Amino acid sequence: MKKIALALMLLLAASPALAISRYNPLTMSCASVRAAIHNQGAVIFRYRSPRGLPLYDRYVRNSHYCDATDYAEWTHIPSKDDPRCPVLNCQNIDNLDGMLFIPHYQL
Repeated sequence: MKKIALALMLLLAASPALAISRYNPLTMSCASVRAAIHNQGAVIFRYRSPRGLPLYDRYVRNSHYCDATDYAEWTHIPSKDDPRCPVLNCQNIDNLDGMLFIPHYQL
């Protein structure tokens, strides 16, 4: 019984570290979007496309927040004041098409 209680306590103590913040970028300025990513390292942005479909993805400060087989690449998401706010998200390293070096972009 003590082992179960200890395992439960360890699980509960570790769970806040696994949490990731979720935001709607259409309610934030581009500077706020980029600041949220920079301050937290990785966030999820959820918003509706112009066609009404829900879109979401994980955006990161740099490649250190990606899996070992991924790297951070520039992309754009809409924000309240900029329809093409530049941010980074993780892309598979296979997308480099034979480049010798992995780019290390920083937000």
